[in-house]
Amino acid sequence: MSKVEEFEELRPLLFSIAYRILGSVSEAEDAVQETWLRFDGSATRPTSTKALLSAAVTRISIDVLRSARVRREEYVGPWFPEPLLSDPYQDPARSVELADSVSMAALLLLERLSPLERAVFVLREVFGFGFDEVAAAVERSEAACRQLLVRARRHMEAGRPRFEAVRKEREELASRFFGALREGDVASLQELLAADVSLVGDGGGKAPQLARAVIGAENVARLLASVFLRMARIDVTFEPHEINGQPGAIFRDRDGKVLHTIALDVLDGQIQTIRSVINPDKLGHVGPVADAWAIDREVRQARRPTE
Repeated sequence: MSKVEEFEELRPLLFSIAYRILGSVSEAEDAVQETWLRFDGSATRPTSTKALLSAAVTRISIDVLRSARVRREEYVGPWFPEPLLSDPYQDPARSVELADSVSMAALLLLERLSPLERAVFVLREVFGFGFDEVAAAVERSEAACRQLLVRARRHMEAGRPRFEAVRKEREELASRFFGALREGDVASLQELLAADVSLVGDGGGKAPQLARAVIGAENVARLLASVFLRMARIDVTFEPHEINGQPGAIFRDRDGKVLHTIALDVLDGQIQTIRSVINPDKLGHVGPVADAWAIDREVRQARRPTE
């Protein structure tokens, strides 16, 4: 194969590695492009192109993550990963690891790790690279990588939920949730939510967002029903869509532009967390982005006099 063909065959894997390290679609795409430029500019043909390119995209992603950490410390409000509509890399032998590692909850757990711990965990636990390959990628000894992995596993396991829903149960519950949302049915919404459910939004200071997380089944159900009914009056619609491997939806304005996404954490038969991403900087890869401030003004004007 030519260099281009080799690279394109591995592009899905490279993106998937970079996205899990960075939590950003745009930064992952940039890391993959930088990897191509380095590969294209090299006159040496490696023994294993997969190993070479995986190591290159990992190192680039680690460097980007280190600088991104500084920006995230100054971020306005909660920071969530950029929503991923579909993972381009598929491996039937590791389907469970791949699906679990791309959820919003898992990516937020990965934020607790140092860049090196995160890279080692992603390469070893998610993609099944050998310790020799991991060590070469992060430029540390195999012994050091084993220690990094132990620390990473400890952090990840401490934050994992005790019970996880199977896909079919998740999808059925999500279908009922979105049906109730369309109807503005507070009671039906409330019975699908965990007692301590939280609704959290990521606007990054660039779009209207919740001042703080909304906690509790009744509070969340009433807020969701009220807000969506108001948005429906100005022709805001939503389409259920898998977000980061979890049930979710894409909300659009009357022109079909993307307003925000939501992703649902479903555990033990109930919705535990609802995460909304409305920061326009994080939605460009989903499609043309709506003016969230204009929508917010219209929604406020559309309130009934008694509301």
